[in-house]
Amino acid sequence: MTDFLDTPSGRRIAYHRTDGQGTGIVFLGGFMSDMEGTKAVALQDWAKAQGRPFLRFDYSGHGQSDGKFVEGCIGEWAADAQAAIEALTDGPQVLVGSSMGGWISLLCALVRPQRVPGLVLLAPAPDFTEKLMWARFGEAEKRQILEGGSWTRPSPYDEDGYPITRSLIEDGAKWSILDDQISFDGPVRILHGALDTDVPPDHSRQLVDKLSSPDVVWTLIKDGDHRLSRAEDINRLIRETLALADQLDAASA
Repeated sequence: MTDFLDTPSGRRIAYHRTDGQGTGIVFLGGFMSDMEGTKAVALQDWAKAQGRPFLRFDYSGHGQSDGKFVEGCIGEWAADAQAAIEALTDGPQVLVGSSMGGWISLLCALVRPQRVPGLVLLAPAPDFTEKLMWARFGEAEKRQILEGGSWTRPSPYDEDGYPITRSLIEDGAKWSILDDQISFDGPVRILHGALDTDVPPDHSRQLVDKLSSPDVVWTLIKDGDHRLSRAEDINRLIRETLALADQLDAASA
């Protein structure tokens, strides 16, 4: 059954949670994704079987949460994630961030490093609004966004396309992290598909160089795409996540 959290910002977000012992796991989805995706559900099933706490949720304007997607932006979704972690989890948490969720995971880790000792990132897309969207848009698309307020970007995942708003682009620039050193010292595991056309592998490779952590493993999956939702991809994600949670348990023992 879906539960709901009223955040300090006045937004009502949907979530699923299971209890357990040890370092918990929180799944943060991508742009226009929801918590019912195959990766999130499969990971929760495995965490539950292992007796680990697990949380998945929908950002405002996503899935079952209140709000309109076109009114959202990176800062608000990061605030949703932080509110969910604070209210719905206890103790250390491994954040598992997919695409945009990788960016938001990093933002949460920088705010509360004591609660987020480790990260697992799938095709992480920090700064994507500026470096992977705005930088690639043509003059016509940029003009439509600046003057009309939004432009619908075609997508292979949604026949209606994705609305890209001026507020999303402008707000995203405020949360850029790749231009400076990222002061996170915990272990980080990054999985990226070599066939990813949405977030090029070089993008997450730049992230490796920016992280201060000495324990960063970047894995390139030669035949993987952006979503990494095949059975073998999900099994790899499960192994990496549970291994990192075990590592953190051992370190704190």
